[in-house]
Amino acid sequence: MASTWNWETAEGLLGLDDPAEWDAAYARGERSLGTAVIGLAFHCTLAEASPRILKGMRLADRGQRGFAFTAAGHAARLNGALTPELYAALRTEGHRGFAETAVDDTLTFVPFRDLPPWFKWRKVASRVEDKLETWRLRLTYAAEDIQQALCNRRRGGRSSG
Repeated sequence: MASTWNWETAEGLLGLDDPAEWDAAYARGERSLGTAVIGLAFHCTLAEASPRILKGMRLADRGQRGFAFTAAGHAARLNGALTPELYAALRTEGHRGFAETAVDDTLTFVPFRDLPPWFKWRKVASRVEDKLETWRLRLTYAAEDIQQALCNRRRGGRSSG
């Protein structure tokens, strides 16, 4: 299968299922390692993919580093859990930037009871933020409706006089 992997263009790398091939490409300094680590997240066990995802999160290429965080999110979706090292890496990055979607995926697909404390706190905080945003939007829409009704009333009063 190695013949279908193009490290330069990333073609075929989402099908990568051999951690040893990823390790060899990492040692050679190949491009598209972040893309390939997504393939590992899809096709390998969490224990096999996790160390490579962590290495991918430290790649010099920003785009490829972002793909490694995407791989962490996929790992959470597929396994309903992450390794302690992946939880720690996401917590270090925080709920922003590259890690935002991966943290959101973790909060969505890992059962609350299985989350480490920071992630539990983040899930509760996220729910509170969502509720506050809902209330803010409802108040904004209500104020706009009142303003529109008053404008319509004023227009109606002028045209009848």
